[in-house]
Amino acid sequence: MRLFALLDELRALARTGLNYADDPYDEERYERILELVAEYYGESLELPPAAVRERLADELGQVTPKLGADAAIFDDEGRILLLKRSEGGRWCLPGGAVEVTETPREAVVREAREETGLVVEPHALLGAYHRRPVSTHPYHTVLHAYLCEVTGGELELSHEGEELRYWDVEAVPRWFPAHEEMARDARERWEAE
Repeated sequence: MRLFALLDELRALARTGLNYADDPYDEERYERILELVAEYYGESLELPPAAVRERLADELGQVTPKLGADAAIFDDEGRILLLKRSEGGRWCLPGGAVEVTETPREAVVREAREETGLVVEPHALLGAYHRRPVSTHPYHTVLHAYLCEVTGGELELSHEGEELRYWDVEAVPRWFPAHEEMARDARERWEAE
């Protein structure tokens, strides 16, 4: 039922918004979205909205790792495009969290565009990697890494990083957790193609 997909996406947006909101008016808006979600879930499931809201207060089901998608993009000289994250000053492949209702493949296209300004086409899944919780990212995360080809756009740094540049894999001074392994695997695959 498409209604449940819509309600789940609204719930996820509101929960994420509440997590980052500094403004009390924004907090009220996100709380109102959660009320509407509970009301429509309640009508659909024939449950009182208060009971639905209580059930939705926590994630339903088993708590699982976060899911991310990362883009391995090479230039003609075999250097990989990396973003220096604002938090911690470490270098990583462009990428980020998969959003509700989005596939990892769709997420890698969106994230590459948001973080680099480039339009990419993922043409090979390199693998699934994991990143254990660290102080800057306190969640266990499963990352899908894709070898991507640039099909358009202009290279442009986003607000999510301090610097964006192509690197020789061996020359990177400080890696974001799990990204060195992804970069090395990506280079091996890129060289084989």
